[in-house]
Amino acid sequence: MTNTVAIALGALILLIFILDALAFGGGLPVFLGLKLANLIEYLAFWR
Repeated sequence: MTNTVAIALGALILLIFILDALAFGGGLPVFLGLKLANLIEYLAFWR
């Protein structure tokens, strides 16, 4: 991954979070955090 691609992906992710905060009330970080916690719990089961 080149620096240009990394910066573009970072900017895209930041833009998605800003758009969510302005247009949809900012629930995306909470949703993603809950999904990540569920994934970690699921993977811990298989350990």
